[in-house]
Amino acid sequence: MTDDEANDQIVIYGAEWCPDCKRSKAFLAEQRIAFRYVDLEKHPDANDVVLDLNHGKQIIPTIVFPDGSHVAEPTNEELAEKLGLSRAAMENHYDLVIVGGGPTGLTTSIYAARENMRTLVIERSALGGQAAVTERLDNYPGFPDGISGTELAGRFAAQAARYGVETLPAVSVASLDPQGGGVTVVRTSTGQDLTARAVLVATGSTYRLTGVDGEDDLIGAGIHFCATCDGPFYKGAAELVVLGGGNSGFEEGLFLAQFAGHVTIIERSTTPKASRLLQDKVADHERMTVLTDTSLIRFNAGDAGRLASVTLSDPDGSERDHAADAAFIFIGLDPNTGWLDGLVDLDPAGFVVTDRMMESSVPGVFAAGDVRSGSTKQLASAVGEGAAVALQIRSHLEEQEAGS
Repeated sequence: MTDDEANDQIVIYGAEWCPDCKRSKAFLAEQRIAFRYVDLEKHPDANDVVLDLNHGKQIIPTIVFPDGSHVAEPTNEELAEKLGLSRAAMENHYDLVIVGGGPTGLTTSIYAARENMRTLVIERSALGGQAAVTERLDNYPGFPDGISGTELAGRFAAQAARYGVETLPAVSVASLDPQGGGVTVVRTSTGQDLTARAVLVATGSTYRLTGVDGEDDLIGAGIHFCATCDGPFYKGAAELVVLGGGNSGFEEGLFLAQFAGHVTIIERSTTPKASRLLQDKVADHERMTVLTDTSLIRFNAGDAGRLASVTLSDPDGSERDHAADAAFIFIGLDPNTGWLDGLVDLDPAGFVVTDRMMESSVPGVFAAGDVRSGSTKQLASAVGEGAAVALQIRSHLEEQEAGS
């Protein structure tokens, strides 16, 4: 390849252990867009390029375009927008439009397609949701030796494709507009209006921020929300901090312990919420410590503009600085419901309120999975809700037909 040819290509800076890097590579390949991939582990000097482009922050994938512009850790939708790709559904009317292509949405689509419903899944990022960026799933039934999140998500997507489910990737839904008479208009971020006899909201949730001083400036520069994505950056680190004493915090802490000399889990309540099994694993780990009844006050940057320490409030109320090479935040989830703009009833935390049939306050609009109020936020139950809501949607459509 000549220098001119290389300069005409998109360049992806990433690492093989980074799920978002794999997603971006797969998306460009699916669109038949040529790119050059730079593996930072094989070419460590390229880390300087990433840091320079991102103002000192280690964020991957960083994708550089021929015109010199770049994006860091983009969604598929952001990539498609940058590339000017055309994104449109194949039809204008569907029996069921599913907003969200995680495990819940994909499971529903499989059941719906088997019932001969014309089904469309709209997903702004990558099929598989949060499960796709989980290093390993050891509690999902049927896989006694565990399975990687990427592989399981790929199996979900492949099974949906086998049944002819149409997917609209790299597109989000801007709004829903119930028209009465059993029809809802679904407007996409690209401006396309689709009509559906039923809509499933399965947009899941995102990791919650702490909101304390220093957080915004240090995200990507020592503050992270995905151990699988960013933990390997800290091979040989002396100290990593995990904020959150639930199952996610303990699981990710155990994962991070393979890279760092020591991992400290910080939980503000007196008793961690993680399962007893996880608590026992951490307690038996010689390079892990759990601090309870301890609050985070602020994140502190060092001379290099990266996280150097966190200020903690101990049980006696005194404050102290705790040195840390990085902090990984797992303090809960916020539902992805802002786009609904008050259309359906939400609980005080912003999750969609449904009846026992998983139908929202708007007839014909259903919700399932992590976005639904009262859901358990577990993969197995998300899949179960996907199957259950498909059956409820089928009954809803049958009632429509009987009343017409």
